[in-house]
Amino acid sequence: MTMAREARSAPRKGRWIGHWEPDDPAFWESTGRRVARRNLIFSIVAEHLGFTLWTVWSIVAVKLGAYEFSTDQLFWIVSLPNLVGSALRIPYTFAPARFGGRDWTIASALFLLIPAVLLAVAVSDPGTPYWAFLAIAATAGLGGGNFASSMANITYFYPQSRQGAALGLNAAGGNIGVSSVQLLMPLVIGAFGLAAAGLFWVPFIVAASAGAYLFMDNLTSAKAGPREQLKIVTSGHTWIMSILYIGTFGSFIGYSTAFPLLIKSQFPEHTSLVGYAFAGALVGSLVRPAGGWLSDRLGGARVTIAGFAAMALALLLVWRGLAAHDITLFFGAYLLLIATTGVGNGSTYRMIPAIFRARATAGVPASDTEAFAEAAANGRRDASAAIGVISAIGAFGGFFINRGFGTSIGATGDASAALAAFAAFYAVCLALTWFCYLRRAGSRAAAGLAAARV
Repeated sequence: MTMAREARSAPRKGRWIGHWEPDDPAFWESTGRRVARRNLIFSIVAEHLGFTLWTVWSIVAVKLGAYEFSTDQLFWIVSLPNLVGSALRIPYTFAPARFGGRDWTIASALFLLIPAVLLAVAVSDPGTPYWAFLAIAATAGLGGGNFASSMANITYFYPQSRQGAALGLNAAGGNIGVSSVQLLMPLVIGAFGLAAAGLFWVPFIVAASAGAYLFMDNLTSAKAGPREQLKIVTSGHTWIMSILYIGTFGSFIGYSTAFPLLIKSQFPEHTSLVGYAFAGALVGSLVRPAGGWLSDRLGGARVTIAGFAAMALALLLVWRGLAAHDITLFFGAYLLLIATTGVGNGSTYRMIPAIFRARATAGVPASDTEAFAEAAANGRRDASAAIGVISAIGAFGGFFINRGFGTSIGATGDASAALAAFAAFYAVCLALTWFCYLRRAGSRAAAGLAAARV
């Protein structure tokens, strides 16, 4: 019986697939590609909605003028979903391996009803206190957890050679949710009021859950116990990549959610441009697959280094726009800044599976196909667990960036101090990437990973 026939005939109680070997070309062409594409599509839909609910307060906060909150208070409202969502990514990482990717996608999508309904409750009462806004905004963090479980699940479906593109598309589809909410919500709020910012998403959440129920699959090969998954935290590469991901994805989500409030606070005479803030998240999301695609061809570490250098340069231009109070320069430079974070998002995520595969297969001869396949499978499981942990820690960058802007503006009246701190951090990330993944002398580990073109 061929692998393709075995996969088609495998029992699928509750839509479980019992045989899955995407790195086998025959299996991939006959069966794997079709199934993987279907799961990717519905994973993107659910993850997209997760991002919309996670970041909806970036627009709602701008519309809370009647409550007379300070700029720093508003940045706290925008920051808290980032903080909670980042923390939730850790348990969400392990959920697909425990419950199945399909089953967890259904549940995590339905969880989004909580922040959607509570948002409507908060803004419907003019007497809602500030602490209640903070608590309700925090529930939006449920949407932030979806990214970790989605990425950890999808990495199992694709062969190593397509990991960069597949993970890039999955992430970009989710990231565009930030752009969707910033584009649609000003229009929806203008037409129906603030409560609609939450209730608008309810039918879409139900539809996404139904789509996952009908069209997604669980993989038995992705099953793993918590102890087996948690061993990944003992790897130094997990922590190194977490730092780099703070610099890429943390920057993307932080800059995207801060954009509307920055425009309102630094250019109050141009508040109409808040309606165009969606362009930043849209550009950053659309270029993310390009970062993965380039990394598949050039190596993720090389693209990541170029990305951090470009981010530092873009920050300089943003600072210049603020110092000169030039809205055109500021707006254009800020779009460039978010775009460079998108490239870095794609490249760092391409590095993770490559690193853990290279480590797992080191010393295993390719001629021993059975041993090599087993080592590669172990590397895939390690990468899946690492992706979730890294995405969780990296997402905290969104909280730090919003708090950095809020603290800087509250203390000095402008964002210059925050921009200088961000640029210094990118310089550290660039040096760390080179030292750990491109340096070919002085370290056996570094040399081996450099040769693997991670």
